[in-house]
Amino acid sequence: MTAGKNEAGEGASLDWRDEFNDSALETLYRRTMQLQDAQQLRYALWIIAGIFLLFGVADYILLGASVELLGLWLIRLVVAFSCLALARLVGRHPFQAHLPKPLNLVYFTAITGLLLSILLHPGSVGLHISSVAVSSLAIYLLVPNRLPWILAWNGYLAGGFVLVAALWKPLSPGMLVSSILILAFANLMGWLTYSRLNRLQRKQFALLVAERDANRKLQKEIEERQLLEAQLRHMASTDPLTGIANRRHFFELAGREFSRAQREGTPLAICMVDIDLFKTLNDHHGHAVGDLVLTTVASCCASMLRDTDIIGRYGGEEFVIALPQADLETATFIAERLRHKVTSLRLPMLDEDLHLSVTVGISQVEPNEARLELALQRADDALYAGKARGRNCVVVAGENPPSIVVRA
Repeated sequence: MTAGKNEAGEGASLDWRDEFNDSALETLYRRTMQLQDAQQLRYALWIIAGIFLLFGVADYILLGASVELLGLWLIRLVVAFSCLALARLVGRHPFQAHLPKPLNLVYFTAITGLLLSILLHPGSVGLHISSVAVSSLAIYLLVPNRLPWILAWNGYLAGGFVLVAALWKPLSPGMLVSSILILAFANLMGWLTYSRLNRLQRKQFALLVAERDANRKLQKEIEERQLLEAQLRHMASTDPLTGIANRRHFFELAGREFSRAQREGTPLAICMVDIDLFKTLNDHHGHAVGDLVLTTVASCCASMLRDTDIIGRYGGEEFVIALPQADLETATFIAERLRHKVTSLRLPMLDEDLHLSVTVGISQVEPNEARLELALQRADDALYAGKARGRNCVVVAGENPPSIVVRA
């Protein structure tokens, strides 16, 4: 956890511009903030345009109908029009809020218009200093831009004001120094406020990114753990060689069907399947061939069953099948199909005259029977009766007579 925090802290470090040292993180931040910055820029441009136009009323009161008034109004209209044009452009294309050319063009127009209006405006020097100081703060806080441009435009504003004050509206040395100090203080406060806000926003963004990364990693770990648990459940319930249910899982599934059959009074048949002469085949051809035979027969049996049927490996070369909703006649039909299918199997490593075969013992769960094992035992007895009678047959367990042999 500490390492994660350290990585987040390193990635969130800022340079003198109050931007991320990590260029990729800075790009992501700016892309994330694009819509918010575009909205902020539009509001700021509307406010600036409105203020410039409203000051036209004050100009008329101070100057009356005069050439100076027309000049001021023209300046204010140009500034307001440029602000509204950029606001419209940003409204349609928010990415323009982060492009330097249109934004800096409006900066130049607005600051130049403000400086020219000082030349034509008859107001006091104090009024002009106040307007320049407020404009300086607005550059830092209202109109989103990168810090180097903000400093450059504030330098242009302050330098332009000092030049205008020195050449066209001469100030006493004390007033000039006071003006410079006021502008310097306004820039200092604006820079500190800008820095604080930007650092806070970027720190919060870095924490959000780190939290999302941590959540993604956690989600990935959860998915991997769920996959591992599913694999473990599959391994715990599946016979690793044949891919069908192992003995424990078969009894778990068959036990549910047994309970349902007893509760609802529906038939449930049990089949015990044994590969004939498997030990001899295994001894003559080796365990690899024996394993292939087991896998092939298991797959063949599974392919002959219904979706609701349950097959599992009982042990060695024996398989056990539960057939829900199947009486003895249905179970016999399914077992016969299964037996015929196995006899038609051909494996290239076996001699042509050597055919695989199975013996199947069938029983049915009796009403009110207490345990599934009783039906399994009857099916097992029927299976051994079939093996004693020559194998490759289906034997149905019954009370009277004890067994019925359905021969090939």
